[in-house]
Amino acid sequence: MFIVASLTNAIGSATLWPLIVIYVHNVLHRSYGEAGFVLFCQSLASIIGQFIGGALFHRLGAKRLIVGSLLLNGIAQLSLMIAKTWDPYIAVMVANGLLNAITMPAVNAFVGYRWKEQRYRLFNAIYVFNNIGVAVGTSLAGILAAISFNLTFLVDGLTTIGFALFFFAYLRHIGFREADSLQVDAGLQAGDAGIRALLGDYRLYLFLATGTMMLSIATSTWSSGVAPFLNQLGRPPAAFSFLWTVNGIVILVGQPIISLMNRFITKSLHARLISSGVFYTLGFAFLWLFHNNYLFLVISMVICTFGEMHVSPTSPALITQTAGRSAPFYLGLVGGIGSVGRLMGPPLFGNLFDFFGVVPILVIATGASLVSAASFFVQRLIRK
Repeated sequence: MFIVASLTNAIGSATLWPLIVIYVHNVLHRSYGEAGFVLFCQSLASIIGQFIGGALFHRLGAKRLIVGSLLLNGIAQLSLMIAKTWDPYIAVMVANGLLNAITMPAVNAFVGYRWKEQRYRLFNAIYVFNNIGVAVGTSLAGILAAISFNLTFLVDGLTTIGFALFFFAYLRHIGFREADSLQVDAGLQAGDAGIRALLGDYRLYLFLATGTMMLSIATSTWSSGVAPFLNQLGRPPAAFSFLWTVNGIVILVGQPIISLMNRFITKSLHARLISSGVFYTLGFAFLWLFHNNYLFLVISMVICTFGEMHVSPTSPALITQTAGRSAPFYLGLVGGIGSVGRLMGPPLFGNLFDFFGVVPILVIATGASLVSAASFFVQRLIRK
């Protein structure tokens, strides 16, 4: 039931975010650089939100923090239907970024604490089903946007509010008690350590966060490089949303391949992180060389998706496995640092595209992916 509700929420969310750049340019009549500024503001709010979510988990508890932030996020998403001028639109998008980010470390911490023995498998299952939602939602995004962008805002807001109500009923149903699920494994850090002490234990987070940040810079290429590139070529919004449909399909059908890799090649969580950086490097290098052909854009998305399939469930599993009761703090910290990449990428890439086109963006994405692989490798060495 939890996974199905998460899937429904993912469908709603995926009707909104793939088309932000196109909406800002085509509806609000702003430049691609200004569209990047919107994503910059949203990412900055996301950084703050993830820190807040990680820090407040133990103080507010799972129910109040998750349900409250989801409800407010849904209201903010519905507000996009009336925020039709520049300043109100930015304000609402900032609120969306903040409230959505508060939820993320809290949900991951809840999952990691509730089902400790099945962390990786459950994170992976949620990730897979969420991306089925992305496949469905991005398919709907182009269709709904062709009718009215207000429909995308309505679907997004209602599904988020529905997820909040489900979470409220779900937590009551299972009788979740934080004390029952926050057992700290021997040798792991206590949750009441000071922030300075938590930050000082850099082995738990620094290079993991750096690698995640590099990947978030690289993946900004899709919304701030590929989307305006396709729009410049006169392609409809559905051409871009189809790439994310491919992403969701590959995540679903590629699971047997990932399982075989994890069994025979990437056996450890650290190996999976390194593999993700390698796949992203190959995918963006391929995109750099062959971006003028739409079929090759699809192939590049497939390659990058294999990198995503390794990093997305592995990062929260690794943190909740190694950080004990301090995991919510580190989930928020790593997520916040990772979001710096989404902060830097859109304005940088938007302005680069306005003046130089898509090629410099693809070069930077390839280099950032390579740096991420190196960071994950250093993380493995330090942890050993």
